[in-house]
Amino acid sequence: MKKRASYAVSLILAASLALSACSSSGTPGASEAPKTDDQAKQQTGANQFIAATDKSKSPAAATARKDTVVVTLTEPGGVFNPYFYHNGYDGNVTSVMFSPLVDIDETGKPIPALAEKWDISQDGLKYTFHLKKDLKFSDGSPLTADDVAFTLSVLYDKAYDGETDITETAVKGGQAYKEGKASTIEGIKVIDPQTIEITTEKANARALLLLGGQVLSKAYYGKNYTPGNLEYIKTLHTKPVGTGPYKLEKFIPGQEVRFIANENYFGGKPSVEHFIYKTTSGDATQFFQTGEVDYSAYPANDDSLELLKGLGYANVNIYTSTAYSFIKFNHSKPIFKDKNVRQAFIYGLDRDKIVAAAYQGYGQVANVPISPASWAYTEEGVNTFKFDPEKAKKLLDDAGWKPGADGIREKDGAKLVVHYFTTKGPLSDVLVPIAKENYKNIGIQLETELMDYNALLARTSKGDHDLASFSTTMLPDPSDGVISFYSKNKSSFTDTNGYANPKVDELIEKGISSFDIEQRKTTYKELYKELSDDPPFILLTYRKIISAHNARIEGFKPNGYTGISSSLPKLKIE
Repeated sequence: MKKRASYAVSLILAASLALSACSSSGTPGASEAPKTDDQAKQQTGANQFIAATDKSKSPAAATARKDTVVVTLTEPGGVFNPYFYHNGYDGNVTSVMFSPLVDIDETGKPIPALAEKWDISQDGLKYTFHLKKDLKFSDGSPLTADDVAFTLSVLYDKAYDGETDITETAVKGGQAYKEGKASTIEGIKVIDPQTIEITTEKANARALLLLGGQVLSKAYYGKNYTPGNLEYIKTLHTKPVGTGPYKLEKFIPGQEVRFIANENYFGGKPSVEHFIYKTTSGDATQFFQTGEVDYSAYPANDDSLELLKGLGYANVNIYTSTAYSFIKFNHSKPIFKDKNVRQAFIYGLDRDKIVAAAYQGYGQVANVPISPASWAYTEEGVNTFKFDPEKAKKLLDDAGWKPGADGIREKDGAKLVVHYFTTKGPLSDVLVPIAKENYKNIGIQLETELMDYNALLARTSKGDHDLASFSTTMLPDPSDGVISFYSKNKSSFTDTNGYANPKVDELIEKGISSFDIEQRKTTYKELYKELSDDPPFILLTYRKIISAHNARIEGFKPNGYTGISSSLPKLKIE
């Protein structure tokens, strides 16, 4: 999906890197008294921390690493630029090396990063960012307001084809620059090396984080820049110059991504000299037990929890993700242009059974496109699509799909055969056999194909699928959970392939046009009702995450808004 903020895609739920959540409306945090296992499973949004009981049991291979932390990650693609990757795992890598002007805390609240502070005019149209003094890129060159202006110019360039839709902010003169009618962007004004003023043409609740994203070095990424030509930047994707706590040391495809501490990091050089993403395929639990990795996420179930607790040396975190998982319809296919058919596919799938089997109490069925950790979460007035095969059959009957001689429905000489793409994992292992049986019982033949994530993204980007499974990224704002349904949104990540509903468009626009949370709550409540009537996706689950790290390492505090990225500068090895 389009990135509303530059970090939004940086940690994708499907990654083995752990996520978590903490509600912006007062959800208890890990600093409170630990809760029992049952309480943690039942209380939506609750975080739980279980401390190691015997650090001396740490595997020798892990204890021998005195200056290195290793974390598991599904294999990235090698595009290490915050504005050009299309693979969420590249975003995991990029978030280590690039810091934004404005970050978010564990509740999703904006906090200063490269920007010391910012001012927003009363009408919400003018943003003034005041940069911290003496900022430097990882190569030692200075970071100034000119670099911020350059970054925004790249995002407004007509040749830009990345995932960040900066046009949503409606910077004054931005469209004229994009169309080649102006040589500069009128609304961007560099006041001095530490100050930049940006004027927009309409209020947008997401503009602060979009305009305050990661910064590209003009001296490095812009030395060959001419408007309309961005091809040269692609040659720099594996040689990034950023502002994050670490800088790239070496990328070994299929094995690992190595980083070294950035001595020019604005927060001070991290204490841990080396950080590694281990991208080798394998069992994360086994890697943790042998000491090959220090941190990972694990299947959310009682077996995982008991195993981790039994190791003695594991600090365990349990928390609700801010993401949601779903099966997307390919709306370019004629069959899915009928909302009754889409509803039948939801009624006909036993989501409760799937979630219960996959997550064993550590997940819940999703009925709205936002996690319970969000202030915008509500199911009031929403159709929750309880499993109802008979209703599904009637909807298909009404849509003209009649049972054939073999039980598979037919219409106009075509059988109701749909092709479903997914990746292998705890959810798909359970979902595929249940879905096949459920759909066969209502006259649908489901053909499934398992593939790795990069192949899944490539195939769905071309529209080869009928149905495909994805998870969203972490969702700092409720608008991030619905932007895929905006008919003007075009993206490779979660493109709906043609979903369009004028009322949905209107409510999405209304949801970001106000800065008042109560007004926005009302809008999203209405939007969720409309989306349940005209469903763009089959919503699957919100889930808890179980992650663990070797207790010899201090500072890991994962959360559902920033994953572990906010922890990295603070890590220490005993």
